[in-house]
Amino acid sequence: MSKQTQSNQIHIVLGLGKSGISAAKLLKSEGKEVLVLENNTNEKLISISNKLESEGINVILLDEQLNINNFTPWIGKIDTIIVSPGIEWEHKVLKELRSKNINIQGEVDMAWERLNHVPTIAITGTNGKTTVTNMLNHVLKSNGLNTDMGGNIGKALSKIALESINNHHQHLNWLVLELSSYQIEGSPKVEPTIGIWTTFTPDHLERHGDIETYFKIKRSLLEKSSIRIYNSDDKSLSRKRKELPQGIWVGIEERSSYNHHPRFWIDRKGYIYEEHKQLFHNSILKLPGKHNLQNLLLVTAAAREIGLDHSSIATAINSFRAVPHRLEYLGITKNLSFYNDSKATNFDSSITGLKSIPSPIILLAGGIQKKGDHLPWLKQIKQSTNGVVLFGLSAKNLQKALLDSSYKGEVIVKHNLEEATIASINLARETASKSILLSPACASFDQYQNYEERGDHFKELVKKYRDTQ
Repeated sequence: MSKQTQSNQIHIVLGLGKSGISAAKLLKSEGKEVLVLENNTNEKLISISNKLESEGINVILLDEQLNINNFTPWIGKIDTIIVSPGIEWEHKVLKELRSKNINIQGEVDMAWERLNHVPTIAITGTNGKTTVTNMLNHVLKSNGLNTDMGGNIGKALSKIALESINNHHQHLNWLVLELSSYQIEGSPKVEPTIGIWTTFTPDHLERHGDIETYFKIKRSLLEKSSIRIYNSDDKSLSRKRKELPQGIWVGIEERSSYNHHPRFWIDRKGYIYEEHKQLFHNSILKLPGKHNLQNLLLVTAAAREIGLDHSSIATAINSFRAVPHRLEYLGITKNLSFYNDSKATNFDSSITGLKSIPSPIILLAGGIQKKGDHLPWLKQIKQSTNGVVLFGLSAKNLQKALLDSSYKGEVIVKHNLEEATIASINLARETASKSILLSPACASFDQYQNYEERGDHFKELVKKYRDTQ
C-alpha cells in the first residue's frame, strides 16, 4: 500500500464496490487527493486495490468493521467522505463524523453534481424498477436519443460522469437511472426531470427500521421530480395518493379500485389508451405477466412526456426483450422450461414470478431472508407449485414456514444452488411439472456477491444440464 497522504484536502471513499471504485477514479481525474477505505480483504479486493494504487489512488484494506478510529489520522484534513450505497446512511460512525462537521455525501449525489445539466429520468420502487429502467432506455435509444443508463443497475453514476468528462462532455439527451432507497437517502441534491414510482411493498426494513421511513425516502425522490409518474394498480401507492405530489397515474384498468381515473390505461381488448386516445395493442410487449403490462404503461407515459409519438414507442417496445435475472427465459428441455428470476430478492417480487409463468412449478428459493410478510408468498406457492427446493442461510426457516402452512408439495433443503438445481430437476420429472423457477425471495449475500452472480451461476447450471440431454 502507498503511504498515507499528507494533503490538507482529502476525499475519502468508503467501499471497493463498483460505485466506490468509480467514485475514486472520478475524483482522481479531477486532481483530488483520494483515499479508499474497505473493511474487507480477499484476493479480489487486494487485486483491485493494487490496480488503484498504480493509478495514484491510496487504498487501505482495514479487515475490520468500520469504526471512528479508522478516520483519526485524517480528522481536520477531510474535504468529503463519499459513501457507497451498501453502507447505512445512518451508520453510527457516519453520525459521529457529521457531528465533527465533516461533509458526508452519497456516490450518486456526488456524481450527479457533474451531470445535473443532463435531463434525468429516475425510476424507483420496490419491484419493477429494473425492467422499467431497461425498457425505457431501450425505447429512447431506439428513437435516436443519446442516453446512458446506470445507478442501481448497469454503470455506477460516477463512471458515467467520468466517461462524460473524458469524452469532452459529449452531448447526452437523457440519463436513465434506477435508484434504490439506499441511493435516494444519500442523494438530496438529485432533482430528476421525470420521476417514476413502480410499486411499494415492505423491503429493506432491516435497514430503514419501519415501512413509513421507507415510504418517506422513496417519496422524497418524487417530490424533487418535475414530472411524476405512478402505478395506480399498486394498492399501497393508490391508498397514499393524497400524501404524494401530484402526477400522472397509469393503470391496467380505466378506473382503479381507489376510484381515480388513470391517464394511461388498457381496455378489455388489450388496447392502451392515453386518456381517450387509443395508442397501440399490448401484444407488442413480449414479456409475460400482468406486472409487465404495468411496466409498459409507466414507460409509455414517460416516453409520451418526452415527446415520442405512439407508433415510435410501439415499434421500440416490440423489439424489447427480458432483462437478465428478471423472469429471464432460459429455454425448454424435454417439456421442462427454466426461468432465472434471481432479481426477486423479496417475497412480493417472488409472488410476481410465480404468477407469471406456466404452472405447476418447482420453485428454487433461499438466501438471506428480509423482513416482510411471507404469508401471501406461501399462499401463492400453494397455488402454483408442485414442490419447493430451498438453499442458503434461510432454508431451514423457510422450510418450517412451508410445513407450518400445511403445504402439500415436496419441500427439499440443500446447502447450495448447485445441489438445489439438481434436486429441482429430479423433482420436476417426478411430479410432471412444467417449469423450474429460480425466484429466491431472499438476498444473495450469504453465498454470492449479488443477485447477478447468483443468476449467472444458475444459468451455467441449466446450460450444463441441457448440454447433457
